[in-house]
Amino acid sequence: MKIHHLRSATFVIESGEHYILIDPMLGGKGSMPPFSVFRFKAAKNPTVDLPKNANALLSKVNQSLITHSQTFGFKPLQHGDHLDPAGEKFLIEQKVPVTTLSKDQAYLEKYGMTVANGLTPWQTTPFLGGSITAVPAQHGHGWIHKVMANGCGFFLQLPNEPSLYISGDTVLTPDVRKALSELKPDITVVATGQAQMDVGQPLLMSSDEVMEFIRLSPNKVIANHMEALNHCPIDRDTLKRSLEAEGLNDKVLIPQDGETLEF
Repeated sequence: MKIHHLRSATFVIESGEHYILIDPMLGGKGSMPPFSVFRFKAAKNPTVDLPKNANALLSKVNQSLITHSQTFGFKPLQHGDHLDPAGEKFLIEQKVPVTTLSKDQAYLEKYGMTVANGLTPWQTTPFLGGSITAVPAQHGHGWIHKVMANGCGFFLQLPNEPSLYISGDTVLTPDVRKALSELKPDITVVATGQAQMDVGQPLLMSSDEVMEFIRLSPNKVIANHMEALNHCPIDRDTLKRSLEAEGLNDKVLIPQDGETLEF
């Protein structure tokens, strides 16, 4: 298995003939408005462009997983950092089969995407000769997660490959703990940017939660969702310092945009 990190939460899983695109935010630098204008410095998103190898990888994509997309079915509230207009256009024009939560299926189909699998949380579904399980995600602490419309993570088991748990946009919950302890993934992916809007509590795990997630993970951890969005204050260097202070740096991979990890 190869994991090609593109930007923020967007990456491509390569397994044999399968190229699986995760959470496609594919627009150019500054193609979306700021996600915070008071708490953090206002800047259009994404704050960086896709890496130079992105187009070559995207040309091979034949599946997509979307952890979350819609809020109350209202298009202006779509989570553009996981599915932006350029990502939509790509999925529609290339007719890429999408796997997502069943609650998001009708929304994506309404806007022209092809949903091959609408998943029910904790129900295992056949996928590419292996299986996929949706793990509930809670997109924030306090009341804000209800406004954010919670998505999911994915536990992926492909033939002759290490198992992979993409935790998605979530805080540390009993469901996340269950996925780590019972599913025992060989690789986990965690969003570490500590995103926060101008109102409400953080949308992702705090530093303490991230460290606990890493300790609970049975094997290697990949950190993402950093250095591409103006409402995510944690950068790679800050995370590295936290990991070193906790003695966890050897367990965690922090890929640069455009970097490939091989397992």
